[in-house]
Amino acid sequence: MAWYAYCISEKQSFPELARHRKPIPLESVAGIGGNQVFLYPASDLAIVVSEHSPHEPVSQKSGVDHARVIADCFKQSTVLPFRFGTVFQDDESLRKSIRSNQRQFQSNLERLHGKTEMHLKIHVDDCCRELDKHIPLEGVGKEYLSNLRETATRQRERQTRARAVSFQMHRMFAPLDEEVSCRLTESGKMILDIAHLIDRKCVERYQNKYTTTTAMMRECQMQLSGPWPPYHFVHRLTRGAHIPAHAPAHAPAAAVSTSTMQTAEPQLQPALASV
Repeated sequence: MAWYAYCISEKQSFPELARHRKPIPLESVAGIGGNQVFLYPASDLAIVVSEHSPHEPVSQKSGVDHARVIADCFKQSTVLPFRFGTVFQDDESLRKSIRSNQRQFQSNLERLHGKTEMHLKIHVDDCCRELDKHIPLEGVGKEYLSNLRETATRQRERQTRARAVSFQMHRMFAPLDEEVSCRLTESGKMILDIAHLIDRKCVERYQNKYTTTTAMMRECQMQLSGPWPPYHFVHRLTRGAHIPAHAPAHAPAAAVSTSTMQTAEPQLQPALASV
C-alpha cells in the first residue's frame, strides 16, 4: 500500500490513537482526490496520510487539497508539513523514514508547539527606478566598467531600502523569528515577503498591530495573510538535514522531507542580498 503524506503531527493531540497501532480514519477530513485521510501512528508521532495510487492524476486542485488537510490538522495540533507530492511506496518505507528522523521531528514539534506563522507582503517603490532609465546595460572599456559600478550602486541602495523596511517591520511586530525575501518587479516595485513566527495566542494582537502599521506606512502597500502552519520555520529547522521546502498552491513555502521520499524540487524566493 502506497501512502500520500501531508504532515507530521503530535500523537497526543489525537486521543483516538491511544489504543491503536494501525492507521485510523481522521473523520471529516478529505484528502487529495477526495480520498479518506488516516492518522498513521509512529511512536509519539502521528503521520497524516491517505492511500495513494500512481495512476491518480495530480492537478492544481490537488495542491489546494494538500494545504487544506495540513490547515485542518493545524487547528488541533502542531504540524510539520510534507512537501506537495510526497509519497511513501509502502508501510516499511514510511516507518523507516520516520524512524531515522524521529528525534529531529520531535525536537521541531517541541520548538514550534503553540506557534503560528503570519505572512506580510509589502510593495515598496523602487528607489533606483529613474536611474535605470538613463544607464545603458552595455558598453566597452571604461564605459562598461562605469556601468557595472552604477549597477552595483543601485543594487546596494535597493538592499539598504529593503533592509530598512524589514527592520522596521521587525521592530513594530516583534516576532519570535522571521524569514524575509525580496524581489524586483517589472513595474518598478520591490516586493518584500516577510514570514513572522508568533505565539498562536497573540494572533489578534498581531492583526491589530497590522491595522495601525498600514495607517502609519502609507508609502507602502501591505497585505496580511495567516495564521498559517509554520511553513517557513520548518524549512529553517531542517535546511541542513536534506529536508527542503516546497510551496503549496495557496500557502507560504516550507515543508519536511527525507532522502527516502519521492518529492518535487523546492521553490524558494531569493534572500535580500539578491535584490
